[in-house]
Amino acid sequence: MTEIAVPSSLGPIDARWHSPLNAAPRGAILCVGGFDGGFDGPAESIYRDLAEEFPKHGVGVLRLDFRVKMSPGPIDDGTFDVLAGVDWLVEQGIERVALIGHSYGGAIVVRAAFRSEAVAGTCALSTQTMGIEPGEVGALAPRPLLLIHGGADWRLPPRLSEWVYSIAGEGRELQIMDGATHSLRQRRDDLWVLLLDWVDRVLPVRE
Repeated sequence: MTEIAVPSSLGPIDARWHSPLNAAPRGAILCVGGFDGGFDGPAESIYRDLAEEFPKHGVGVLRLDFRVKMSPGPIDDGTFDVLAGVDWLVEQGIERVALIGHSYGGAIVVRAAFRSEAVAGTCALSTQTMGIEPGEVGALAPRPLLLIHGGADWRLPPRLSEWVYSIAGEGRELQIMDGATHSLRQRRDDLWVLLLDWVDRVLPVRE
């Protein structure tokens, strides 16, 4: 793991880079959290564990912290940060990027995917809908869009992911996890399996 500062015109963005452990990487995952930032993610630090697992299989992981941490999260600033992270990965020779974002970060990765052709697929966990534009969601098709939400999420109810799913096109998937709250920690093992399977499909092994 390498602590880095992703350069941008608005200042450095703190990140943790986990390099893929082979010469021909399948791609990279970029992970972001909620409006309060951080590197470890929901479900008892699932981003940290993804960062330990995927480099062994040829997938790099960039865990990005937002420059601006406030509630509600600033939509334009968050989108800018993720796009700067995608650009940094492309500069490292990464051709395909999968985005994963939680809560506020869910809306941010959807917006960033619309704005970058380097994004091969997007996963929004317990997403908010503020900042999500219907036309942008629909335009992601046929690139994969995975929406995962806790059925017992009282902070951001699952109907938000259901709405995003309703306006998405080809490549959309929706998983409502019964009994899981906003952090999804109650269904962590199931979430782990879903994410591993999804990344393997979005960033397949090179032939």
